[in-house]
Amino acid sequence: MADKDSVEKYLENNPQFAKEYFDRKVNAEALTAAFGSKVEAKDANSFKDITAIQEAVVIFELVQEMQKVGNMEQSMHKVLQRVCSIIQADRVSFFFCRSRNGIPELTTNLFDITPTSPFETNLVHPRSEIVFPTDIGIVGHTAHTKKPHNIPDVTKNSKFSDFVDRQTDYKTKNMLTFPLMAEKEVLGVVIVLNKIGADAFTNEDEKVLFHRYMNFAQVLLWSASKVFEELTDIERQFHKALYTVRTYLNCERYTVGLLDMTKEKEFYDEWPVKLGDVEPYKGPKTPDGREIIFYKIIDYLLEAKEEIKVIPGPPADHWGLVSGLPTYVAENGFICNMMNVAADEYFTFQVNLDDSGFVIKNVLSLPIVNKKEEIVGIATFFNRKDGKPFDEHDEQITEALTQFLGWSVLVCDTYDRLNRMEWRKDIAEEMLMCQTQCTPAELQTILKFDALPEDCDQKEMYKLLRATCPVATDVHGESLLLFGFSDFPSSENDLIKAGIRIFFELNVVEKFKVPAETLTKWMYTVRKGYRDITYHNWRHGFNVGHTMFCLLQTGKLRKYYSDLDAFAMVAAAFCHDIDHRGTNNLYQTKSGSPLAKLHGSSIMERHHLQFSKTIMAEESLNIFCNLQKRQFETVQHLFDVCIIATDLALYFKKRTMFQNIVNATEPMEDEKEAIAYVSNNATRKEIIMCVEIHPYNNTSHNISHTTGSEIKPKIVALMVAAEFWEQGDLERSVLDQQPIVCIFRLFSFLSSPLLCSLVFSPAEFSRFHKEITPMFDGLKNNRAHWAEQAEVYNAKMKLIEDEKKKLEDAAGGKEDGGKSKTCTIC
Repeated sequence: MADKDSVEKYLENNPQFAKEYFDRKVNAEALTAAFGSKVEAKDANSFKDITAIQEAVVIFELVQEMQKVGNMEQSMHKVLQRVCSIIQADRVSFFFCRSRNGIPELTTNLFDITPTSPFETNLVHPRSEIVFPTDIGIVGHTAHTKKPHNIPDVTKNSKFSDFVDRQTDYKTKNMLTFPLMAEKEVLGVVIVLNKIGADAFTNEDEKVLFHRYMNFAQVLLWSASKVFEELTDIERQFHKALYTVRTYLNCERYTVGLLDMTKEKEFYDEWPVKLGDVEPYKGPKTPDGREIIFYKIIDYLLEAKEEIKVIPGPPADHWGLVSGLPTYVAENGFICNMMNVAADEYFTFQVNLDDSGFVIKNVLSLPIVNKKEEIVGIATFFNRKDGKPFDEHDEQITEALTQFLGWSVLVCDTYDRLNRMEWRKDIAEEMLMCQTQCTPAELQTILKFDALPEDCDQKEMYKLLRATCPVATDVHGESLLLFGFSDFPSSENDLIKAGIRIFFELNVVEKFKVPAETLTKWMYTVRKGYRDITYHNWRHGFNVGHTMFCLLQTGKLRKYYSDLDAFAMVAAAFCHDIDHRGTNNLYQTKSGSPLAKLHGSSIMERHHLQFSKTIMAEESLNIFCNLQKRQFETVQHLFDVCIIATDLALYFKKRTMFQNIVNATEPMEDEKEAIAYVSNNATRKEIIMCVEIHPYNNTSHNISHTTGSEIKPKIVALMVAAEFWEQGDLERSVLDQQPIVCIFRLFSFLSSPLLCSLVFSPAEFSRFHKEITPMFDGLKNNRAHWAEQAEVYNAKMKLIEDEKKKLEDAAGGKEDGGKSKTCTIC
């Protein structure tokens, strides 16, 4: 019996026999199964067992991915996952090359890709990106030299920078780098880190596998850049369309004249005309009233050597315009088919066009019309190739082409409008931040320092800020550590200082290296972000932040959370109603406001969240600026959880889940077991977090702030009722609708019982966490007071009704006294 080596040698020496053999033995089902299999990560020992058919699967998948019209980053992610799997790398990253202020730099686009990592985890958010100048690190060196590099030991390479390693707590040992090019331009750099099962990447890894698959990535980036160029430039749209259909046009040459779309001149351009210094325009105009001005001509030559000429700002005597035919078509919108140019008396074409000796014999000219029925250009076709005039069939083909060109203009216009909307948004955000951001003068009212902040020692700044802020136990006679804290004795500026004190009490300022200036500016900016409305104003925002602080510190809930969690939760609580308009989500939907159109659900909550993140994106206001990337992502996620959770519509969905947690922890006698049950599960922590923050935002009784005297709950209730009535007034006057009872000012006498019924009872919370019981008792006490007030109110209303009925009965008796009880006059 032949051994394996002899069989292999025979098949290699007899390729025809091998082909016939595999044609008979390898059936379609086997190939289908092979190409339908999933490529999975291999361990180091099995890497050399990857067969040709498995590699074919990878290539086949990559080709399929490239055929999809979708997200370039997702396709690139799949390519790099396959690369990581095949060459047995620990991880792969992609750095995108861009230019900022004319200086080239590399920024993380896809980071820490493994064969099984999800796309969402690897995609880098712009706020979290790592930026490299091209003169730093091996990545920058690769972009600068435009050559791939295989570094067996990074510690021995002088170009290596451990900046990213220090940011991510990762140890780079060896790497492969590859620049992705478009002709001579660097589009990005791919880096592959740490060979698994070996000390370095081999030449086979570099040349046979790595470079081969990088071609796929290169094609993806090139195609993405081309699509982007076509979207932004009408010329490229026309080039692509005309080049694609040139074989069907059956002509020797054609031109496209692009018209100026300006309908109204600037006022200063009209001054010379109004003063009589310049004659008014008396030339032809398009059907929609525009002056016919060709700002560019694109000339396509299809004979002999194909050539494209672009003539910006063509003169009036340009050969394509001198005949007057394009102007005539632009003025009237007609299709003109001139079968014999020499015999035509109306249009006179130039005889010697250029050095090529091209002579015009017959012409077909058509308008290019956009979706608004506006003429945006003129397409003119010269000389049918067989010498005959253009016929009806040619007219149909060229008309279909010009329709396509008109719609391609729509793509560019749409993209331009999107860009303009994005620019307007950026400008609006800049204007908003200018009005909202803490000014240097406002900063000095709280943090008074003589030198520039960057010249001051942070410890001295912390000391100065602590001295400026009130102590936690005495904020105008009130203690921040008590649930019954009242903000009424304090001014709004005092509450800013009290908010800063809360962060110091949490011991997160120095731990997370929050600059004193940044913390002060952030707190002041948040305060300015709240509108001056009846209830959902800065005082309400502060009260919710203080309540979250009390639950964590006084209520001892902090044992379930890390310091970073507590930091993010309190900051989110301060921001939870920022820029509130005094109306709820239903009103936003009914009025069809831009917010309702932008956010489909949890309208106001998503707006508060976006506003908070806008502040966070400003470098001088980002109190989380010194966190690591993963920590910052955690903070952003907790902001999402806390602020979106304040939507009343979501409360009942999570209440059941919270009750299940309570039912699970209540029988646990060991406190450590209960703490571990909650703190070791991120989802349970988030559910409890949602219950903590929710009730204070959506009822007239912030739980912690209804446990004090009777006076404050009454004032808070009246403020909430007043804001409700204001919304009711808007619904009647603006929307012309009848508001529901609780916000209808005419039924304001029903408010007290309704407000009483809105109080959230944290019975489950007190079962879950015994330290909350005092707050729960205080709440029950206040509810009892509300019940007493309701009884008094109902008794008064009953007396009024009884008195009214007596008066009505008395008036009715007098009227009946002068009438016959037996006779009726018909």
